[in-house]
Amino acid sequence: MNRREFLKVTTAGAITLFLSGCGLSALTDGEAKKNVVPEKGSVSGGTKMKIVVITSSPHPKEESTSIYLADRFTEGARSAGHEVFTFDAAHEETHPCQGCDKCGMDGPCIFKDAIENKLMPKMLEADLIVLTTPLYYFGMSAQLKVIVDRFYSRTGKLHGKKSIMMATAYNSADWTMEALVNHYETLVRYMEWQDVGQVMATGCGARSLVEKSSFADMAYKIGAAL
Repeated sequence: MNRREFLKVTTAGAITLFLSGCGLSALTDGEAKKNVVPEKGSVSGGTKMKIVVITSSPHPKEESTSIYLADRFTEGARSAGHEVFTFDAAHEETHPCQGCDKCGMDGPCIFKDAIENKLMPKMLEADLIVLTTPLYYFGMSAQLKVIVDRFYSRTGKLHGKKSIMMATAYNSADWTMEALVNHYETLVRYMEWQDVGQVMATGCGARSLVEKSSFADMAYKIGAAL
């Protein structure tokens, strides 16, 4: 039995609750506060923003639940006049940080891969960084973690930006996203980022579920409200 089939079986009861689309009703009061649309223009101050969206699902785009959230956010952000660059961490050439410290936390990285040549220049000039992931064993995907670890090569220059976290999960228990949220909020604190939105889409184990969900609308609205 492969991983996807295993999760379908083990979470069948939870997914049944969301046959008409996953929704906010499954969240506790505390978790629901993470899924909030900011006041229109409060993030950008009415100016055009440069946004980097990092996706990290290994599944095809047309099947991925987390990429769908990213696409909906991007639609919203572009409708508000913002510039969006998307980086597909799962299908670009990337390498994990080797801890060699040759970058001195100020670049360049020893790897001349897609992170260094394509993503990093965009991140350095970005106003807002959006991290998007499927939930794997209650944390971010390995593909996204590679990107986060490579922040090291430009640590100081990446400080002080705005950020958003979006994730999708099969599970719908109230503790499903706790570890991921804790990791993200610790990252925000260390990087001195301003967290401007979190979309934690529980109970969204299939593309059809996330497409019908309140979370998809929320991702769009957050983008449009920037």
